[in-house]
Amino acid sequence: MSRIAYVNGRYLPLAQASVNVEDRGYQFSDGVYEVCEVRGGRLVDERRHIERLRRSLSELRIAMPMSDAALGVVLRETVRRNKVRWGIVYLQVNRGVAHRDHAFPPAGTSPSVVVTARNLDAAGADRMAADGVAVITVPDNRWERVDIKSVSLLPNVLAKQAAREQGAREAWFVDKQGRVTEGSSSNAWIVTRDGKVVTRHADHAILKGITRAVVIDALKEQGLELEERAFTVDEALAAREAFITSASQVVLPVVRIDGKPVGNGAPGLIASALRRDFHRFAEAT
Repeated sequence: MSRIAYVNGRYLPLAQASVNVEDRGYQFSDGVYEVCEVRGGRLVDERRHIERLRRSLSELRIAMPMSDAALGVVLRETVRRNKVRWGIVYLQVNRGVAHRDHAFPPAGTSPSVVVTARNLDAAGADRMAADGVAVITVPDNRWERVDIKSVSLLPNVLAKQAAREQGAREAWFVDKQGRVTEGSSSNAWIVTRDGKVVTRHADHAILKGITRAVVIDALKEQGLELEERAFTVDEALAAREAFITSASQVVLPVVRIDGKPVGNGAPGLIASALRRDFHRFAEAT
Protein backbone atom coordinates (compact mmCIF):
# COMPACT_ATOMS: atom_id res chain seq x y z
CA MET A 1 0.00 0.00 0.00
CA SER A 2 1.32 3.45 -0.93
CA ARG A 3 1.78 5.68 2.11
CA ILE A 4 -0.12 8.97 2.24
CA ALA A 5 1.11 12.31 3.58
CA TYR A 6 -0.80 15.46 4.45
CA VAL A 7 0.95 18.55 3.06
CA ASN A 8 -0.62 22.00 3.46
CA GLY A 9 -4.21 20.95 2.99
CA ARG A 10 -3.78 18.01 0.61
CA TYR A 11 -3.47 14.25 1.14
CA LEU A 12 -0.89 12.96 -1.35
CA PRO A 13 0.96 9.72 -2.09
CA LEU A 14 4.28 9.93 -0.31
CA ALA A 15 6.20 9.85 -3.59
CA GLN A 16 4.37 13.01 -4.70
CA ALA A 17 4.44 14.84 -1.36
CA SER A 18 6.88 17.77 -1.28
CA VAL A 19 7.50 21.20 0.20
CA ASN A 20 8.61 24.41 -1.46
CA VAL A 21 12.39 24.87 -1.71
CA GLU A 22 11.97 28.20 0.11
CA ASP A 23 10.10 26.64 3.00
CA ARG A 24 11.84 27.93 6.14
CA GLY A 25 11.78 24.50 7.70
CA TYR A 26 13.96 23.27 4.86
CA GLN A 27 16.29 26.28 4.74
CA PHE A 28 16.55 27.27 8.42
CA SER A 29 15.13 24.37 10.48
CA ASP A 30 12.58 27.04 11.39
CA GLY A 31 9.87 24.78 12.70
CA VAL A 32 8.73 22.36 15.37
CA TYR A 33 7.40 18.83 15.41
CA GLU A 34 5.53 16.25 17.46
CA VAL A 35 5.49 12.46 17.34
CA CYS A 36 2.40 10.79 18.77
CA GLU A 37 2.03 7.09 19.44
CA VAL A 38 -0.78 5.25 17.66
CA ARG A 39 -2.15 2.21 19.49
CA GLY A 40 -5.03 0.20 18.13
CA GLY A 41 -5.57 2.95 15.57
CA ARG A 42 -6.07 5.54 18.34
CA LEU A 43 -3.86 8.50 19.23
CA VAL A 44 -2.08 8.25 22.58
CA ASP A 45 -1.90 11.43 24.69
CA GLU A 46 -3.04 13.71 21.86
CA ARG A 47 -4.05 16.44 24.32
CA ARG A 48 -0.59 16.64 25.85
CA HIS A 49 1.10 16.60 22.46
CA ILE A 50 -1.04 19.48 21.20
CA GLU A 51 -0.36 21.46 24.37
CA ARG A 52 3.39 20.98 23.89
CA LEU A 53 3.08 21.90 20.21
CA ARG A 54 1.38 25.16 21.18
CA ARG A 55 4.16 25.94 23.65
CA SER A 56 6.94 25.23 21.13
CA LEU A 57 5.24 27.35 18.47
CA SER A 58 4.73 30.17 20.97
CA GLU A 59 8.40 30.11 22.01
CA LEU A 60 9.42 30.50 18.34
CA ARG A 61 6.61 33.00 17.60
CA ILE A 62 5.04 30.78 14.93
CA ALA A 63 1.26 30.91 14.60
CA MET A 64 -0.82 27.81 15.34
CA PRO A 65 -1.79 26.68 11.81
CA MET A 66 -5.35 25.60 12.64
CA SER A 67 -7.63 24.87 15.57
CA ASP A 68 -6.98 21.91 17.87
CA ALA A 69 -10.11 20.22 16.53
CA ALA A 70 -9.07 20.66 12.90
CA LEU A 71 -5.57 19.40 13.65
CA GLY A 72 -7.06 16.36 15.36
CA VAL A 73 -9.06 15.60 12.23
CA VAL A 74 -5.93 15.80 10.07
CA LEU A 75 -3.97 13.53 12.41
CA ARG A 76 -6.70 10.90 12.51
CA GLU A 77 -7.34 11.03 8.78
CA THR A 78 -3.63 10.55 8.08
CA VAL A 79 -3.59 7.58 10.45
CA ARG A 80 -6.72 6.15 8.79
CA ARG A 81 -5.45 6.56 5.22
CA ASN A 82 -2.21 4.81 6.14
CA LYS A 83 -4.04 2.01 7.98
CA VAL A 84 -1.83 2.47 11.04
CA ARG A 85 -2.80 0.26 13.98
CA TRP A 86 0.40 0.31 16.04
CA GLY A 87 2.90 3.00 15.15
CA ILE A 88 3.37 6.75 15.08
CA VAL A 89 1.98 9.87 13.50
CA TYR A 90 4.47 12.66 12.80
CA LEU A 91 3.46 16.34 12.65
CA GLN A 92 5.71 19.22 11.58
CA VAL A 93 4.82 22.91 11.52
CA ASN A 94 7.25 25.36 9.86
CA ARG A 95 7.14 29.16 9.76
CA GLY A 96 6.16 29.03 6.09
CA VAL A 97 7.41 29.83 2.59
CA ALA A 98 9.22 33.13 1.89
CA HIS A 99 12.27 34.50 0.10
CA ARG A 100 15.36 33.42 2.00
CA ASP A 101 16.11 35.93 4.76
CA HIS A 102 17.11 35.18 8.33
CA ALA A 103 14.53 37.63 9.70
CA PHE A 104 10.90 36.56 9.95
CA PRO A 105 8.87 36.64 6.72
CA PRO A 106 6.10 39.23 6.22
CA ALA A 107 3.16 39.17 8.62
CA GLY A 108 0.42 36.89 7.38
CA THR A 109 2.77 34.25 5.95
CA SER A 110 0.98 30.94 6.49
CA PRO A 111 2.77 28.22 8.46
CA SER A 112 3.51 24.99 6.58
CA VAL A 113 2.02 21.74 7.91
CA VAL A 114 3.15 18.20 7.13
CA VAL A 115 1.74 15.02 8.68
CA THR A 116 2.84 11.43 8.05
CA ALA A 117 2.02 8.14 9.75
CA ARG A 118 3.48 4.66 9.69
CA ASN A 119 3.24 1.31 11.41
CA LEU A 120 6.01 0.06 13.69
CA ASP A 121 7.07 -3.48 14.54
CA ALA A 122 5.28 -4.10 17.84
CA ALA A 123 6.60 -7.62 18.28
CA GLY A 124 10.13 -6.47 17.52
CA ALA A 125 9.85 -3.68 20.08
CA ASP A 126 8.70 -6.15 22.74
CA ARG A 127 11.63 -8.44 21.96
CA MET A 128 14.00 -5.49 22.25
CA ALA A 129 12.49 -4.54 25.61
CA ALA A 130 12.79 -8.11 26.86
CA ASP A 131 16.52 -8.11 26.06
CA GLY A 132 17.20 -4.51 27.06
CA VAL A 133 19.24 -2.01 25.08
CA ALA A 134 22.68 -0.42 25.25
CA VAL A 135 23.44 3.29 25.35
CA ILE A 136 26.62 5.30 24.93
CA THR A 137 27.44 8.73 26.32
CA VAL A 138 28.43 11.78 24.26
CA PRO A 139 29.15 15.44 25.15
CA ASP A 140 26.05 17.62 25.06
CA ASN A 141 26.80 20.14 22.29
CA ARG A 142 23.23 21.29 21.58
CA TRP A 143 21.75 24.78 21.85
CA GLU A 144 20.41 25.87 25.22
CA ARG A 145 16.68 25.63 24.41
CA VAL A 146 16.13 21.96 23.75
CA ASP A 147 12.90 22.26 25.75
CA ILE A 148 11.49 23.60 22.44
CA LYS A 149 10.73 20.63 20.18
CA SER A 150 12.53 22.19 17.24
CA VAL A 151 13.38 20.35 14.02
CA SER A 152 17.01 21.54 14.47
CA LEU A 153 18.38 18.10 15.38
CA LEU A 154 21.83 17.80 13.82
CA PRO A 155 23.64 17.06 17.15
CA ASN A 156 20.99 14.42 17.86
CA VAL A 157 21.53 12.86 14.44
CA LEU A 158 25.29 12.63 14.99
CA ALA A 159 24.81 11.22 18.49
CA LYS A 160 22.36 8.57 17.28
CA GLN A 161 24.72 7.57 14.47
CA ALA A 162 27.60 7.27 16.94
CA ALA A 163 25.43 4.97 19.04
CA ARG A 164 24.53 2.76 16.08
CA GLU A 165 28.18 2.53 15.01
CA GLN A 166 29.02 1.25 18.49
CA GLY A 167 26.20 -1.30 18.50
CA ALA A 168 24.00 0.72 20.87
CA ARG A 169 20.38 1.79 20.60
CA GLU A 170 20.71 5.28 22.04
CA ALA A 171 23.19 7.99 23.04
CA TRP A 172 22.90 9.93 26.29
CA PHE A 173 24.05 13.54 26.24
CA VAL A 174 26.28 14.55 29.15
CA ASP A 175 26.75 18.20 30.17
CA LYS A 176 29.99 19.89 31.19
CA GLN A 177 29.39 18.95 34.83
CA GLY A 178 29.28 15.25 33.92
CA ARG A 179 25.52 14.98 34.36
CA VAL A 180 23.22 13.17 31.96
CA THR A 181 20.68 15.46 30.30
CA GLU A 182 18.70 13.14 28.00
CA GLY A 183 18.98 10.80 25.04
CA SER A 184 19.24 11.81 21.40
CA SER A 185 15.53 10.93 21.01
CA SER A 186 14.43 9.96 24.52
CA ASN A 187 14.41 10.90 28.17
CA ALA A 188 16.88 9.13 30.49
CA TRP A 189 16.07 7.42 33.83
CA ILE A 190 17.79 5.37 36.51
CA VAL A 191 16.65 3.44 39.57
CA THR A 192 19.03 3.82 42.50
CA ARG A 193 20.15 0.97 44.72
CA ASP A 194 17.61 2.06 47.36
CA GLY A 195 14.74 2.03 44.85
CA LYS A 196 14.37 5.73 44.01
CA VAL A 197 13.43 6.48 40.38
CA VAL A 198 15.47 9.42 39.07
CA THR A 199 15.14 11.55 35.94
CA ARG A 200 16.44 15.01 35.22
CA HIS A 201 14.17 17.89 36.21
CA ALA A 202 12.41 19.57 33.28
CA ASP A 203 14.53 22.63 32.58
CA HIS A 204 15.85 24.12 29.32
CA ALA A 205 18.40 21.28 29.06
CA ILE A 206 15.85 18.58 28.22
CA LEU A 207 12.64 18.11 26.32
CA LYS A 208 9.69 17.63 28.65
CA GLY A 209 8.67 14.31 27.15
CA ILE A 210 5.01 13.33 27.00
CA THR A 211 5.90 9.71 27.77
CA ARG A 212 8.03 11.05 30.63
CA ALA A 213 4.95 12.82 32.05
CA VAL A 214 2.84 9.66 31.85
CA VAL A 215 5.56 7.63 33.57
CA ILE A 216 5.67 10.21 36.38
CA ASP A 217 1.90 9.79 36.79
CA ALA A 218 2.35 6.02 36.91
CA LEU A 219 5.10 6.24 39.52
CA LYS A 220 2.97 8.44 41.77
CA GLU A 221 -0.04 6.14 41.39
CA GLN A 222 2.05 3.11 42.30
CA GLY A 223 3.65 4.80 45.30
CA LEU A 224 7.21 4.70 43.95
CA GLU A 225 9.59 7.45 45.06
CA LEU A 226 10.55 9.87 42.29
CA GLU A 227 13.46 12.31 42.30
CA GLU A 228 13.54 14.89 39.50
CA ARG A 229 17.21 15.84 39.49
CA ALA A 230 20.35 15.49 37.44
CA PHE A 231 22.42 12.31 37.78
CA THR A 232 25.95 11.52 36.68
CA VAL A 233 27.21 8.76 34.41
CA ASP A 234 28.94 7.15 37.41
CA GLU A 235 25.66 7.19 39.30
CA ALA A 236 23.94 5.54 36.35
CA LEU A 237 26.60 2.82 36.20
CA ALA A 238 26.10 2.17 39.92
CA ALA A 239 22.30 2.10 39.63
CA ARG A 240 20.08 -0.93 40.05
CA GLU A 241 18.52 -0.32 36.63
CA ALA A 242 18.12 2.28 33.91
CA PHE A 243 15.66 2.96 31.10
CA ILE A 244 14.64 5.40 28.39
CA THR A 245 11.23 6.74 27.42
CA SER A 246 9.79 8.16 24.20
CA ALA A 247 6.55 8.10 22.21
CA SER A 248 7.86 5.60 19.68
CA GLN A 249 9.49 3.27 22.24
CA VAL A 250 7.36 3.88 25.37
CA VAL A 251 9.68 2.41 28.05
CA LEU A 252 12.86 0.55 27.10
CA PRO A 253 15.15 -0.98 29.77
CA VAL A 254 18.84 -0.05 29.47
CA VAL A 255 21.24 -2.88 30.34
CA ARG A 256 24.61 -1.41 29.25
CA ILE A 257 26.13 2.07 29.33
CA ASP A 258 29.38 2.63 27.43
CA GLY A 259 29.85 -1.13 27.29
CA LYS A 260 29.46 -1.62 31.05
CA PRO A 261 26.50 -3.51 32.58
CA VAL A 262 23.80 -1.76 34.56
CA GLY A 263 22.75 -3.70 37.65
CA ASN A 264 22.84 -7.40 36.80
CA GLY A 265 22.95 -6.65 33.07
CA ALA A 266 19.30 -7.59 32.52
CA PRO A 267 16.10 -5.49 32.22
CA GLY A 268 15.03 -4.20 35.62
CA LEU A 269 11.75 -4.98 37.35
CA ILE A 270 10.59 -1.36 37.58
CA ALA A 271 11.30 -0.54 33.93
CA SER A 272 9.62 -3.74 32.79
CA ALA A 273 6.56 -3.05 34.94
CA LEU A 274 6.31 0.53 33.68
CA ARG A 275 6.38 -0.71 30.10
CA ARG A 276 3.72 -3.32 30.84
CA ASP A 277 1.39 -0.89 32.63
CA PHE A 278 2.12 2.31 30.69
CA HIS A 279 -1.13 2.47 28.71
CA ARG A 280 -3.23 2.25 31.87
CA PHE A 281 -2.09 5.81 32.59
CA ALA A 282 -1.93 7.25 29.06
CA GLU A 283 -4.89 8.90 27.29
CA ALA A 284 -6.12 7.19 24.11
CA THR A 285 -8.49 9.12 21.82
